[in-house]
This record gives sequence, C-alpha cells and structure tokens, in this order.
Amino acid sequence: MSDLFDLPPGGPYLLSHSAGLLPVAARGEFEAKFFTPWAAKPGESWPLWLEAIDDFRTAMAGLLGGRAADYCPQPNVSAGLFALLSGLTPRDGRDTIVMSPQAFPSLGFVAQQAQRLGFRFRLVDGDPAHVANWDAALAPDVAVVVVMHVHSNTSIVSPVAAIAELARARGIFSIVDVAQSAGLLPIDVSAWRADALVGSCIKWLCGGPGAGFLWCPHDLKPLNVGWFSHEDPFAFDIRDFRYATDARRFWGGTPSVAPYVLATSGVKTIAAIGVEAVLAHNRALIARIDAEDRSGKGGTLCHIPTDIEKTMAALIQAGCRFDRRGDTLRLSFHIYNTSTDADIVARCLV
Repeated sequence: MSDLFDLPPGGPYLLSHSAGLLPVAARGEFEAKFFTPWAAKPGESWPLWLEAIDDFRTAMAGLLGGRAADYCPQPNVSAGLFALLSGLTPRDGRDTIVMSPQAFPSLGFVAQQAQRLGFRFRLVDGDPAHVANWDAALAPDVAVVVVMHVHSNTSIVSPVAAIAELARARGIFSIVDVAQSAGLLPIDVSAWRADALVGSCIKWLCGGPGAGFLWCPHDLKPLNVGWFSHEDPFAFDIRDFRYATDARRFWGGTPSVAPYVLATSGVKTIAAIGVEAVLAHNRALIARIDAEDRSGKGGTLCHIPTDIEKTMAALIQAGCRFDRRGDTLRLSFHIYNTSTDADIVARCLV
C-alpha cells in the first residue's frame, strides 16, 4: 500500500499520530478541483468549490456513518468543540462540562473558556478506559461530557458507546473526539449513539492540516455564525438570519475550500483500503515489537524506555521519525509502514 502515498526519504516514518502522509492521488485531485476551477473560470468557481466540500461531507459519512447533512467542516477540533458548546445552555442545575485530564489539552482550554457561557468545568478522576469512573463522574450537575476515543499520550481507548449510553440515560450531552482514531479504528456514529463528534483529518486520515469537522444530528444553535450558517446564504438580508436546517449551521462565514479538497483524497484513500485493513496492519507491525494486548489501545505504541536518551539516540541513528511526550516515546505504524520498519524499531528499543 505504500505506493499510494508519498513516502519521505530516510528511515521509518512513525508520526501518523501527528500528520499522516500525503496520498499520491491528492495532487491530481487538488489540481482538478481547486486550481483548475480557479484558473479557468475564476468568477464561476464557487459552485464547483462548494461541490467539493459536499464531496468531503459525503466521504466522511461513508467512513464514519450517519448522514452527510450532519457533518460540517471546522478549522480544527477546538473550533468544533466550541461551536457545539455555544449551542448548549446550562439548565436546571446542569452546568458542568466533564472530561478526563488525559484529554488533549486544547479541549480543556475550550471548556475552561466556556465558563464565560455559564458552564463550569471538572476533570474526571481515574483511568478513562474504565466505565465505572465515568459512571461516578456523570453526576446530576453534569450538562456535557467530552470523551477522547483515543488518548494521544497513552493510546488508551475510551468505551465510547457505554459512556454515551450512561450520558443519554441521565440527560447529558455527549461529545466524542475522534482525532486520534478516525481512519484507524472502526467508527459507527449510529451504533455509538453519542450526541456529537469532533475530529480532524490530519492524522490517520492523511488529509492534511486545516480540515477539521464536526458531526451533530441535533438542532443546536451555535453562537459563531456567518452567512454560510444561513438557511439561504444568498438571501443577503441583514435583518433576517435563519439557521441552516442541517449541520451547515455550524459553518460560519466564507468557508475554506483547499483543506477539504485535500482531505477528501485522504479520506477516500483510507476508505478504499479499509479501516479494518489499516488496523490489522498496525496491530501486526506492533506485535513484532511488543506482545502487549492492543485491544484497548489506539494505533500509537507509547513506549517508556528505561534509558530514554539512549533509545532516542538509537532511533534517530536509524533514521526514525517519532516524537516524545515526557518520558514516553510515541511510535505510530500506518498502512504505508513495513515489517522492515517495525524490525528497525524493535532493534532500537532493546
């Protein structure tokens, strides 16, 4: 499958948890769907550009489930989370947003600022993989629970469907961050029955930066709006704003186009390979290094070496591209990695 991606020169590329590789098809798609309309008919390019964004929404629905109409582009996960929170209102003593301290910090920053909307913010104690910890945390004052499907620094997987079920039974709005799982772990929004998703295409979906998204089948009314949040963006009546009847209500002003043309190539490439195939390949390569059961983990091997400086030096000498979070090395194997890559890493981690 490596021939479907632009592989960088040198040793193993192990940073798919940060930025997936460029699909070979992306250059041609970008030329055809972004540059060509702009150059050939610059005054008439918007209909074609908007069609490309619809293609993105359709591709996301094909990959993650649900209706294309319930997906909306967002510049990043943080923007998507704020858009959702701004459409919710603290009520009847329910005013608290909860999440794990292992969540990506940017989400916590957003939740803290949501206190200006009348919310409070609380972190959940304990391992986010254990339903009992979420059960204890979803108290009567909780309005929103934000769950990382896969945690970036530990690769721990949260039991999303079970948490969503608890939240639903208690009238709590559930939001799941799939940035570290979309494209690697199977996701079915209909089966999960969470209230909303936020995510990004830059990582395992190999879609590049700037192509975030949210999924929300509910009729929330976000605060951050613009003319593309309007039911009829081309009505041009400053006195009459009507929210779009689908998730485009979260869109805002004049939309970005280029990131979504690129991202669609990534999403379609991964979908054609099959998420199950990507996951099986990831598991097989990690098994060459580490015999740990990966059933409760994402795609990143989070390794804590006894001598981190020595191990890092060996990986760098071997040409490996990886990163570090504190005392943990993060090593991710995607569909374009090989058994040779895994064996190189194994020798470095001895």
